Amino acid sequence: MSTLVRVIPLLLCLLCVTGCDEKSPVDPTVLLNQRFTLAPGEAAAIEDTGLRIQFLHVSGDSRCPADAVCILGGDAIVGIRVYDGGASPTAYDLHTGDSSRASIVHRGVRVTLVELQPYPFSSRTIAPDEYRVTLTATSQ
Repeated sequence: MSTLVRVIPLLLCLLCVTGCDEKSPVDPTVLLNQRFTLAPGEAAAIEDTGLRIQFLHVSGDSRCPADAVCILGGDAIVGIRVYDGGASPTAYDLHTGDSSRASIVHRGVRVTLVELQPYPFSSRTIAPDEYRVTLTATSQ
């Protein structure tokens, strides 16, 4: 019984310490020119750039379902936020259906939307938390 009495306060202290830091666990760091995949809310730091990229959400997913025949391919809008050191974060929209709007340049780094998964099917709705975005960051 006395062991249990000692273990419980220790566990509570550990929970408090790990739960206080909103940036814990640390975002993964990726290299320039390397593909990386994020779930909604996740972020990655781009090595040697001082930038951190966060995948916010997908809006307006009108991509043609894989099991349908469409005249147009459609588009999905991927919302990201770029953190630049101490500066205020900047939000951007990247598009799957228009290659000219699939990338942005922020402080000399081009962030490009490579892929958005899952691909839609007409028989199934995609929940917001199911999306995964694959991006690259390259030096401009």
